[in-house]
Amino acid sequence: MKVAVVGAGGFVGQRVARRLAAMQEFTQIALLDQMAFPHPDDPRITQTMGDLADPVVRNQVLAGADKVIVLAAILGGAAEADYSLARKVNLDGTLDLFEHLRDQSAATRVVFASTIAVYAKPLPDPVTDATPTGPTMVYGAQKLMMEVALSNFAAKGWLDGVSLRPSGVMARDGADAALKTAFMSRLFWCVKRGEDIVLPVAPDSRTWLTSVDTVAGNFVHAAMLPEIGPVRAFTLPALSLTFGELVAALRRRFPDSPSRVRFDPDPETVALFGSYPQIITRTADQLGFARDADADTLVAQAMT
Repeated sequence: MKVAVVGAGGFVGQRVARRLAAMQEFTQIALLDQMAFPHPDDPRITQTMGDLADPVVRNQVLAGADKVIVLAAILGGAAEADYSLARKVNLDGTLDLFEHLRDQSAATRVVFASTIAVYAKPLPDPVTDATPTGPTMVYGAQKLMMEVALSNFAAKGWLDGVSLRPSGVMARDGADAALKTAFMSRLFWCVKRGEDIVLPVAPDSRTWLTSVDTVAGNFVHAAMLPEIGPVRAFTLPALSLTFGELVAALRRRFPDSPSRVRFDPDPETVALFGSYPQIITRTADQLGFARDADADTLVAQAMT
C-alpha cells in the first residue's frame, strides 16, 4: 500500500511522516514539498521537491497512491497578504490535485487539511457539527471551497475524500510572523526558554488548541479508517482553553522558568482568536479521532 503526503515538509507534515514511517502497513511513502526537509531514514520513503501544480511532479508522487494526505497551503495572514499566491496553491493547485486523483482512481482515500476559519463570526455557543460556515478571511474561504469540491467528489463516487478542520496546532518553534496565530506558539517556547512575552489577548480569552502530535495522529487515523460515512467535512476534537489556563499549564511544565507573561489585549486579536466558545465534535468523536486529555497533556505533547 502506498501513501503520499503533499506538504510533508511543514510543521504537521513532518510529524505525519514520522508516524507513517512507524507503521508497517505501507510499502511506499511518498513525501512532497517545495523545499528539502528532514524525514525518517526509511527505504520505503521517497522525497520529492517540487510544486503540486506541476503535472510531472503530481504524476511522480501520486502514481499508485492508495492514501493521500493533503497539507500544502498558504496559511492565514500570508493568504490575506498575497491573494494571487493563495489562489494558486489553495484553490487552483489543490483542485487540480483532486482532479488528478479522481482520474487516477476513485478508490483513493484523500484526507484534506481544512481549518476552523471556515466558520462564520461571531461563533455560537457551543459550536457543533451543525454550526453554519461563513468565513471572512481569504484562507478560510478558500479552504471551504475545497471542502465543498471534495465532498462533491465523494458524493459522486469520484474520490473517497474527507476534509478535517484542526484547531490551533501547537507549538511550532519560530512560527512564521505572517501567521496571525504565531503568538500562541511563541508563548510555549518563551516560557520554556525563560523569555518574556506580551500576549495580545486577556487571561480569560478562550481559544481551541491541539498538540501537533495529536493532530498528526488524527490525519493518519483518517487515512486508515475503513469507512467514514456521509459527512465528509468536520471539525477535529480540540481543547477549549483560556489563555490563563494555558499559561498555568506551562508554569507547571516549566516551574523554574523566569519568563514573565503579560497580557495586553488587542480587540481585533481577541475577536479573532480569543473569543471561542465551547466546542462539540460529535462526528469526529464517533469516528475515533483524538483530543489532548487536558491542558497539561497538551503542553507535554506539543513540546515533544
